[in-house]
Amino acid sequence: MRAPHTVQNLREVVDFRVLPEQRLFSADGYEILAGWTTDIYFIKTREILRAMGLAGTEVVAEVFASKRGVLAGVPEVKNLLAGTGVEVWALPEGEWFGEKEVVLRIHGPYDRFGIYETALLGILASSSGWATAARQCKEAAGNKQVICFGARHVHPAVAPVMERAAVVGGADGASCILGAKLAGQEPVGTLPHAVMLIVGDTLEVALAYQRTMPAGTPVIVLVDTFKDEAEEAMRVAQALGKDLAAIRLDTPSERGGVTPALVREVRARLDQAGYKHVEIVVSGGLTPERIQLLNQAGADAFGVGSYISGASPIDMTMDLKEVNGKPIAKRGRIPGITPNPRLQRIL
Repeated sequence: MRAPHTVQNLREVVDFRVLPEQRLFSADGYEILAGWTTDIYFIKTREILRAMGLAGTEVVAEVFASKRGVLAGVPEVKNLLAGTGVEVWALPEGEWFGEKEVVLRIHGPYDRFGIYETALLGILASSSGWATAARQCKEAAGNKQVICFGARHVHPAVAPVMERAAVVGGADGASCILGAKLAGQEPVGTLPHAVMLIVGDTLEVALAYQRTMPAGTPVIVLVDTFKDEAEEAMRVAQALGKDLAAIRLDTPSERGGVTPALVREVRARLDQAGYKHVEIVVSGGLTPERIQLLNQAGADAFGVGSYISGASPIDMTMDLKEVNGKPIAKRGRIPGITPNPRLQRIL
């Protein structure tokens, strides 16, 4: 793969023009690969090293994490660095890493990859933060499903990145179409309240869902729009019978949200009426703590949004540890390559 053309100097930066009124504000793939999302001091570094004849200096750089987490974003970093000619090692995606553990190592001429430090740190930091939050939710859910519903809480440019990272972290699925596809899955989701409000009756929507969706599509019906959730669940179950796969509870915070007591009541009423096959999907402001309580109450699946999408990035730092084969480091860090047998060659 041929290395992309990247920003060469400060003159190119000055000449670079954007028209905010004619574009979305997110960087596209070309802009990231070209270096337009980098911090300006990396362009200054490039100019200085080239002026001194040192741009091709052989270095080893290491990336380490500020705290424990689940690693995500490795394939994207690989794609970012492909074609630069550098050698790269990384921890396997989806594995836990420890505080200060080296998660990525790069060996090659500095000018080949230095311009990408900003981007690759951002990729790993954000993706690992989302993956870690998803892992916490999955651990709380045990063997029950966790679906990421977080796309609406972040900028659309990063929504697919976030939902893919959630799957890497342990989520069983994602609702964002592109995010699910990037994770090698098909998107998962039910219906919004909007269709219920437009039609005006939950049961009518449920019957239309059954008629309209492709064969084999699980019929999962939202039951908190108009009536008492338990009443609506029974009404839909009686009409659809064995064709009803699940009901979804998404009671808003204005009415107390989905509580363990509500889940227990709905579960009991469905069971008593012979609808033990109907599962209960819950969503709305879920956290690992709430998932654990609702899991114990009888919920079967969990749609998690803001807990995953709002997870803080896990700070990543890149340090040069060798220059021309000699151990080196800034004050406070130990010179030389940090041993980590868990790293695997990816480029």
